[in-house]
Amino acid sequence: MIPPRPLDYFCFCVEVKQCVRLCVLKVLALISMASGFAAMPNIVFCMADDWSYPHASALGDTTVQTPHFDRVAREGILFPNAFVSTPSCTPSRLSILTGQHHWRLKEGASLGGSLREEFPVYTDMLQSAGYLVGRFGKGIWPSKHTFRNRDSFGPRYKSFEAFLDKRQSGQPFCYWHGGRDPHRPYQTGMGVKSGIELDRIKVPGCLPDHPVVRSDLADYYWHIQRFDKEVGRILEHLEAIGELDHTIFVVSGDNGMPFPRGKATLYDLGTRVPLAIRWGDKLKIRGTSDTFVSLCDLAPTFLDVSELAVPNQMTGKSLLPLLMGETLVHRGFVLTGNERHCFLNPSRALRTKDFLLIRNFDSDQWPTGDLEGKQPRYDFVKTPWPTGPGAFCYNIDPSPSKQLLRLHRATYAQFAEKSFGTRPAWELYDLKNDPDQLRNVASEDRLAGTLIQLQSRLHECLVIGGDPRIVATERAPRE
Repeated sequence: MIPPRPLDYFCFCVEVKQCVRLCVLKVLALISMASGFAAMPNIVFCMADDWSYPHASALGDTTVQTPHFDRVAREGILFPNAFVSTPSCTPSRLSILTGQHHWRLKEGASLGGSLREEFPVYTDMLQSAGYLVGRFGKGIWPSKHTFRNRDSFGPRYKSFEAFLDKRQSGQPFCYWHGGRDPHRPYQTGMGVKSGIELDRIKVPGCLPDHPVVRSDLADYYWHIQRFDKEVGRILEHLEAIGELDHTIFVVSGDNGMPFPRGKATLYDLGTRVPLAIRWGDKLKIRGTSDTFVSLCDLAPTFLDVSELAVPNQMTGKSLLPLLMGETLVHRGFVLTGNERHCFLNPSRALRTKDFLLIRNFDSDQWPTGDLEGKQPRYDFVKTPWPTGPGAFCYNIDPSPSKQLLRLHRATYAQFAEKSFGTRPAWELYDLKNDPDQLRNVASEDRLAGTLIQLQSRLHECLVIGGDPRIVATERAPRE
């Protein structure tokens, strides 16, 4: 063996020292990162598509079975008064990302809209702080991402496990599970085939109690249950890797059920959604919170729990104090609204415990998308998702329930009128006496004072919140 020359030996020693130094630096960096990450919880958000309150067993529905949502509610906090900013998927999801009401988001206020870079999103801020950010399934679709050229819920992964494969040791993660259920199309009769009993279903008051409607609702329930199983698999994987109790686990929906007077309307079936939050032993309270929550509150909550500054732009309020068991001033109302779903239907609403007030802007000018003359009749077994002219008229997804009302409008006039009729400038619903929100009492003298008070509050909130549909100089109604 030829002994190494002194210079070679010297160079070899230098290389070893440099290698050791780099390894030490990497270890120190990982230790520093881990200690910095220790206070940052993981965030997992399971988002259903078109899921209305109260269609979960934890919320009192005895027909649909949602054991995994129920577990999150049982081991965390259930929020029965949770509402989206708007009952349309793209702007609803953008309002969650930005922590702002959708009407502030310019092009992002409507279905298929895109978000400008000027609006900060919680996912970017978490990623900058070291989080691994990613998603499964539906993010902001059908947005074309005109300005950002990306989906702000993060890169898409084929599964939760594939997402976690990208994680560094100890790195916190923020994961969005965009379920496709219970969005249509449905395989007609799947609910009945799965064993859902039609006679146990509580038909919403805005729909006729008809076998077609009951079967349609059973299919909707089946899709809710499929989404719930997806939630269960993520819970089980987090538990298996020892991360469940270090994770804020949120389950909710982006807007209401795809039925007449549901999705794309400001009635409860359009804007009120299930919401449950679990956070292991970090939660100082458990059970049910009756406070009114907007899903706009979630972005500032995620930033708050991660000890990041909440941008002033965000109109939502952090729920962290509530999660920590602090006594809060009870929020007595939420705001919701609509701009454009398939068609332009601008409206705003204020929802309290006792009343729902809706303001419709120029509703006599709203396009309906309806066809003149003979109406199309769909076979939903052969064509579960028709998309031809008139299919989405009145901003209602095509369905057997909608077709029943549309083709038999005279027979079911009282239901059809509430779904297809022109809406007045103001709607007021007395929820104690009319929980299904079927009788507009805005013109009743007994509630004249209440109407004016609610109108003033809605106007004030929209002005403060910078709603472009409310001119700042517009006078509020006098009390």
